Amino acid sequence: MSELSLSDLSKKMAKLDFAMLITQSADGGQTARPMSNNGDVDYDGDSYFFAYEQSRKIGEIRANSQVGLSYTGAVGMLGGPPLFVAVEGVASLSTDKATFADHWTKDLDRYFPQGMDTPGAVMIRVSAKTIRYWDGSDEGQITL
Repeated sequence: MSELSLSDLSKKMAKLDFAMLITQSADGGQTARPMSNNGDVDYDGDSYFFAYEQSRKIGEIRANSQVGLSYTGAVGMLGGPPLFVAVEGVASLSTDKATFADHWTKDLDRYFPQGMDTPGAVMIRVSAKTIRYWDGSDEGQITL
């Protein structure tokens, strides 16, 4: 078992696009839904996702910005174990188009037909506080 740096973990996460975004629901339970990084996977402790302003997840983030992310990679080479990453962090919201531009890809136009100018589009930034990872040979925790 070895402790990875954030840079080392970022290299291992390079192909992980989808995460489960976990928020606290109004009844105190947890809600998880799949979100895509849209190929923005140069991981530095921040993850970026896009959603609609009126979606339930945005309301839940406004009520409690403490969120979780759960990433799972494909089975490794030669059938090795996949990479699992769990993030505890704080979500912030932005409607600033200049900020959107840093993380927008054309693939998002499928969900936001007017691109970055789609009414109600909002960017979610999850800033990690604690990251836990497992992949069979490496496991550990990074605190930011």
